[in-house]
Amino acid sequence: MTTTHAQTSLPLPPGKLGLPFIGETISFLREPDFAQKRQERYGSIFKSHLFGRPTVFLIGAEAIRFLLTNENQYFTINWTYSTRVLLGPTSLSVQTGTKHQQRRKLLSQAFQPRALAGYVSSMADITHSYLQKWERQGTLTWYPELRKYTFDVACKLLVGADAAADSHFGELFEDYCNGLFSIPVRLPWTKFGRAVHGRERLLGIIEEIVLKRQQQPNSSQDALGLLLQARDEDGNSLSLQELKDQVLLLLFAGHETLTSGLVSLCLLLAQHPEVLATARAEQQQLGFEEPLTVEHLKQMSYLDQVLKEVLRITPPVGGGFREVIKSCEFNGYLIPQGWSVLYQIARTQKDSSIYTEPERFDPQRFAPERAEDKAKLFSHVPFGGGVRECIGKEFAKLEMKLFAALLIREYEWELVPEQNLNLIMIPTPHPHDGLQVKLRRTAATKVYTNSHK
Repeated sequence: MTTTHAQTSLPLPPGKLGLPFIGETISFLREPDFAQKRQERYGSIFKSHLFGRPTVFLIGAEAIRFLLTNENQYFTINWTYSTRVLLGPTSLSVQTGTKHQQRRKLLSQAFQPRALAGYVSSMADITHSYLQKWERQGTLTWYPELRKYTFDVACKLLVGADAAADSHFGELFEDYCNGLFSIPVRLPWTKFGRAVHGRERLLGIIEEIVLKRQQQPNSSQDALGLLLQARDEDGNSLSLQELKDQVLLLLFAGHETLTSGLVSLCLLLAQHPEVLATARAEQQQLGFEEPLTVEHLKQMSYLDQVLKEVLRITPPVGGGFREVIKSCEFNGYLIPQGWSVLYQIARTQKDSSIYTEPERFDPQRFAPERAEDKAKLFSHVPFGGGVRECIGKEFAKLEMKLFAALLIREYEWELVPEQNLNLIMIPTPHPHDGLQVKLRRTAATKVYTNSHK
């Protein structure tokens, strides 16, 4: 892995660039197995042309290690135009270098262990109210419901706002999320056009929340409270524009990817009753009475394995874009300056040289005696890695684990027959028909106390 004049003689990775300008963008957005088909044909490094730029796909733990450990040396963050516009100019996601480091340090305060421990009881209350609502419904389409649930949790714990009180907020947010990875044609009826409009309206709502909070006493109960108190090295607070962009990013990150993780959990457990039975047995054996605490959750080791396997099989984020700021070489191929790179999380986590029967849902692969992901660094990266690893990673893991524990110990669910369970991959993986289930309380629920009521 060098950068010398010898590079000029290196070949470009195999692959096709497709049509002028459009390249292979439409296929990429429409085909769930886009990367898999090309990997089978060309190997683990290949070229394509996406969103107006030639792009190199990198698959495998070695490739991801090379990319993530050379951030700011050969690579820098690069979002597609539609994503960049919708995230906003001061969002942490688009910042680089020292500005990114400073802001990341500041935002990470909202996800420190002490802050997370303070979120548990509110998270549990919201979870119970949704579980009880779904129990009353009996038969439901779970994905849109899970979106409402995670949005409620994100609004309450990150911004201190009650999303349930304003359904319009949630609708605008749906339009916004749907345009993040779209073809950037800014007309009122396109996904991108609706998303830009949604962003403007959302920023207006967030501004009202921020201005109201600035008039109130300091509070550290949510991420916004911590951001309002935050100061940089020179003692300056965040500007209103930046507060709005960062809050919008936190709401997106705490909602979109989490919903995908939860819907995959519910689907995979329904398809693998033996795994669900083992997870339920662990809950009964531990026998923790509510309210559950962070310490209780830490002892649920089999549930940990289940969640790791869910995130391996169907990672909510399939990969990440970077821009090549300096030509470099990987595995004998030239990666030219000015190109994009897309590192593939989903394909890397199904590497048969690391994972036995990688297509099989098998939480035991993460048991201490097997620990397949430990064989190679960067082989299990559902939250990315390096200096840009997902800042809300621990928040997401906490919410998934608490939700899973409360669901598994009290409820059972079965899939409604004859629905399409194929995954739509954009913006994040979710079943085609929204995961239709019949949900009911288990007979074993009586084992647990009802102290949460």
